Amino acid sequence: MSAYCEICHKGKMSGMNVSHSHIRTKRKWNPNIQRVRAVIDGEIKRVNVCTKCLRNGKVQRTI
Repeated sequence: MSAYCEICHKGKMSGMNVSHSHIRTKRKWNPNIQRVRAVIDGEIKRVNVCTKCLRNGKVQRTI
């Protein structure tokens, strides 16, 4: 599953793990992406949406 929200365009973020001794290693954060059926432009489509967009009502989810 792609780590990309089709509504708010949220994607992967990168940064560093920092240990107690301050040794830094690269790491990634992925958004919580759900593949849902939603009403987009009057028709039902399957879209990849982050949970923040679902919670804030930016997408009208269908059953």
